[in-house]
Amino acid sequence: MAILKACRHGFAAAVALVSLTIAAQAQQFTQWGWPQPYDKVSDKSVAWLKQKGWWPLQLAFQAPWSGQNNAHIVMDKEGLLAKRGIEGKWQAFGSGPAVNEVLVSSRFQVASSGNFPYTSLLDKQVPVKAIAILTPNILHATIVPTDSKIASLKDFKGSKPAATIGIVTGSSAEFYFQMAANVAGLEMGKDVILKNMPIGEQMALPKGIDAVVPWDAGASVILQERKNGKMIDSIYPYNMYEGNLVVLQELIDNVPDVVQAISDAYVESLLWTRLNVEGTVKHLQGDPSLKNFSAAILTQQTRTYNVLYKPTFVYPHAKFWGEANEPIFDWLYKQKRIQRPLKAADMANSVDASYMAKTFAKIGWTVPAHPPFLPPNWQGNLAKLPYPEYATPINLKDPQVFPEKGDLTKPWSFGGKTFNP
Repeated sequence: MAILKACRHGFAAAVALVSLTIAAQAQQFTQWGWPQPYDKVSDKSVAWLKQKGWWPLQLAFQAPWSGQNNAHIVMDKEGLLAKRGIEGKWQAFGSGPAVNEVLVSSRFQVASSGNFPYTSLLDKQVPVKAIAILTPNILHATIVPTDSKIASLKDFKGSKPAATIGIVTGSSAEFYFQMAANVAGLEMGKDVILKNMPIGEQMALPKGIDAVVPWDAGASVILQERKNGKMIDSIYPYNMYEGNLVVLQELIDNVPDVVQAISDAYVESLLWTRLNVEGTVKHLQGDPSLKNFSAAILTQQTRTYNVLYKPTFVYPHAKFWGEANEPIFDWLYKQKRIQRPLKAADMANSVDASYMAKTFAKIGWTVPAHPPFLPPNWQGNLAKLPYPEYATPINLKDPQVFPEKGDLTKPWSFGGKTFNP
């Protein structure tokens, strides 16, 4: 009887496996893993966009912002919105405040927004929603000249005169450095002073500057290509950075199928990039804003911010990112950089994860319980600095395996290979 029962279980398992294989064959995927056919937006939604004067749809991004630039440029060059029935027009901007300006005015309806600029939108109660995460944990680093005797932030204590730090003030780099300096016991204006300096100038490590605080790709250009500086500290113990894919609330209220198409196209762009790194780099090289970056740096940045983490990093965990941003909100309010005392709930309430959840359901991905860079049973407290170690571009040498057991809800094909749950 036991043998018969075991045989029945084995037969059932075999039947289940065959059924999954047949289902995978029935569901067609592109080579890069997007299910076919494409869902098209309705004629009614297109008419509404045209009536608003939002045709083509305007999308703002920041070309030198690694990872995020891949998403927008691939969406554009591969026609991923057009395949869904949307005519889009992309424009690159040089900074978050510039993006905010066109978003607030509704001249652009979709945009990438870093954590600092997004905080400004929340502070001013601009009607927008974040529907996806961009480039979590992009490298921000404190870099000193290669011949500097400074080995850690604590070495700046007692500097006479105060050490001059080149930084983009009002940016995520400033928040990171302010938090790190506080942990290291440094006094602003006494031990160190901040000098507003664009990333391009920082990369030259000009004389008279004791350290610079760029983010990628600028940081990697200094460290890996020019090799004119050395890293003495990074953002990771003090802040989990995130970028946000942002849409106007009006789109959610009136044309939700358009918002769904944007969510789908973003994830498809990530999949396309993961399968076609070389092709993505060629697309990046065609952008005038990136002409000064070498193919080697663009390749390294593309791999780091699109391939290293599981692709499920795009899911906007509202509660997690609210808690991760609350220390930033508190600091900004104390510094009188924002007018309202924002809290984690303000960030969480500004996130609409429903579109990404539907995108995952289409592909067959499981919505993860937490971002993939957090190890199981991570003991950190987002309100207490510094944080214990988690997976970052510094310590994660190989890409996270995807898919693993539990990552899929149904068969999924990528690169010509079918994966089962």
